[in-house]
Formats: sequence, C-alpha cells, structure tokens
Amino acid sequence: MSKWFTTVSAILAGCLWTGTASAADNLEKLSGFKTTGTSMEMEVIPQDSSSADQIRKNLERVKLPSGFKIDLYALVPDARHMAVGPTTGVVFVGTRKNKMWAVTDRDKDRIADEVKIFAPSIDLVIPNGVCFSKDGFLYVAEQNRVLVFPAAEFFYEGPDVAAFLVVEQGKLIPVDEESYNHTARVCRIGPDDKLYISLGQPFNVFPEEKMELYNETGIGGIIRMNRDGKGREVYANGVRNSVGMDFNPANGELWFTDNQVDGMGDDIPPGELNRITAMGQHFGFPWYGGGTVRTNEYRGSEVPADAVPPVVEMVAHAADLGMDFYGGKMFPKAYQGGIFSAQHGSWNRTEPVGARVMFTSVNEDGSVGETKPFAEGWLMDTGEYLGRPVAVTELPDGSILVSDDFAGAIYRISYQ
Repeated sequence: MSKWFTTVSAILAGCLWTGTASAADNLEKLSGFKTTGTSMEMEVIPQDSSSADQIRKNLERVKLPSGFKIDLYALVPDARHMAVGPTTGVVFVGTRKNKMWAVTDRDKDRIADEVKIFAPSIDLVIPNGVCFSKDGFLYVAEQNRVLVFPAAEFFYEGPDVAAFLVVEQGKLIPVDEESYNHTARVCRIGPDDKLYISLGQPFNVFPEEKMELYNETGIGGIIRMNRDGKGREVYANGVRNSVGMDFNPANGELWFTDNQVDGMGDDIPPGELNRITAMGQHFGFPWYGGGTVRTNEYRGSEVPADAVPPVVEMVAHAADLGMDFYGGKMFPKAYQGGIFSAQHGSWNRTEPVGARVMFTSVNEDGSVGETKPFAEGWLMDTGEYLGRPVAVTELPDGSILVSDDFAGAIYRISYQ
C-alpha cells in the first residue's frame, strides 16, 4: 500500500460522505474514487486579451518602494483567497461565487500559462477560504461546509478530483444563521496541525439575543478542529468579520484582520490587526465597534473585563482582508517576518480609502513596529477604483501574489 494512500485513509477516516447524493452533487462518487461523467471540456480563461493589456497599463499607476516591481500574473475572475501548492506551485483560488480556479505557471517564468476551473463536478457555494497543509491537502471553507482535496495539485487537470467532506453542508454554522452577509470564510492549518476557520457574524452589530448561540458555535469568532472535522472548539470570540489570518512562524501565534462596524462616521471605528496569544481570548465585539470605540447598541452594557485590544488600528473603513506573514528571502531583510495585508477599499465613507497593500513590521518578541502602505495606486483621485486587493500569498521564489476580485486578476510583486 502506498504511503500517499495510507496518509489519505488515516486523515479522512472521519470525513467520508454520509448524506444522500443528488444529481447536481457528485461528492459521494469522488469520495469513492469513482468517475462522475463530467465533461472533460473544462472552462479555461484566456490570458492574452485586451483586458490583460489594460490591466497592465493600470498597474503602471501602482507605487511601490524602490527595487520592487508589480506585474500581471493571471486573469482570474472574482479572485479572492489563494493557496499555493507546496510541490508544484499551482495556485488554487477561491471566490465568493460558485467556482474555484487552478492557476498554473508551467514554464516557471512567473507568469501564469493557464487558468482553468477546479473541481467542476462539485457544486460549490462561496468557496472563498482555501488553505494547504504541509503534506499537500487542500482545504476549502465554503459558506456552510468544509471540503478537503488530497493531492489537489495532481488531480486538478481533470474535472474529477479526490474530494471528501470535513464538515458536512449545514454543520459549519446553524442553517438558520446562513446569510448573504459576511459569509466569506478563511482557513489556515496551524502549527498544531489543526484546521482554523473564521466565522463572520452576519449583522452590522448583532442583537443581544444572538449572544449565547454565537458564543457557543463560534460565529463572530474563530474556531478550530482536527483535520478530519472532529474535536471542534471555539478558539476566539469577539470578532466581527475576519477575512484574513495567518500564523506567525516565529512563535506559532495566530494573527487576524477584522472588519469593523459601519455607519458610525468617516473616521471611526478603526480597522484592526489582532494577535491571539492564548485560546479563549475575547476581542471586544459587539461592545467595541473597532479599537476601543463603543457601539451605540451596547453602550449601556459592561465590556468584558478581558477584552483584548488590536495590536494595530488601521484607517477606518478601509476593509482590511487577507494577510500573510512573509517567510521568503527575495525581499530585503526589513520585510522578512513582517505582515503584508490587503485593504479592499471603503464603501461607506465620504472620501474612499484603501485599495492597497499594507506592510506591518513584526519584532522578535512578537510586538509590532511600523505599519505603512506598501503598494497603492488602485484608488484614483476621482474616488474610482481600478482594482480592489483581497489577499496576499507567497510563491516559492519569495515573490508575493495579490488577488483582486474587482479587476479579476492576480498580481505578482517581486524585488530586483
């Protein structure tokens, strides 16, 4: 028996499909390593187009520190969070719709040669969160389900891929709590080899009668579980809507961004970058709308005494999303070990802000240094967006990728 098959069997022993297959969902067949009959004519996104040419022109506006360069890596519709295959470097891209994409740079010139649909034989619902384990398992956190794709890097060429349930449909959150709002999950595999998932709560500020349910299920927080879906527990509470997190490789601590309360004014409350130093910490929401700014809805009630403030307060309403600890060697030493984070851009501000990539230096003791813009220029003086960065990840050569769901693109930033 091969080592690969043994590993798959061990991790997925508790993940096999237990529901009833429908005509639209082939997961049961794929879990049994059977074909689904899905057409081999898979959707492919052309990379040579007038759109690509215009996006390259738009990138001429982007300002970077001296020595850095930005290029178009790939055209990827609705590109959101990304996960880079540890063996091949294939980039798997989630969306807030019903598709995922596999982005391949076959000749390794650091420009994608092919972008095609991933796992088209499976019905997906907001497969935003994607993350790899070190041993090559791709996890996908949907709106209300979690899937795992063993050896995704090697199965993605065809429509049928080895796929298994980690959390079945309707069990990530209660079905009654499904919403169109704040449903873009993110995931990471921790240094403890557990799966971490953020669960945004659907309200601007949730009503008090939801408190017990949300604390119990981890909605408005971060949960963790074994990689087979068992052993679920709430890791952190008091989080409004985190759409970005990563572990500090220096000490294993989990950091996350958080989008804060809307409608309180142009300049309050601040966005957040947070650091978790122990399981069970509370980060202040809904008593705080961001930073230490009290919400109107909970102004009359007492804040939890152990509420943890953010380590960095970002500009209000910039929509801080994906973040990544930089572990490469291509960039100068000043960037190594620091955090690159994406600001998607504001929607409810008189003067728009954001649409840029920020950099936060992190000290050896885990504290933060300066936070400053790293790549900006997608927001024009007129207030019009040319692009809206979503997430940041790293290629094996030490360059970084930035996704943009507005332009439908992924950019590569390198250092020369």
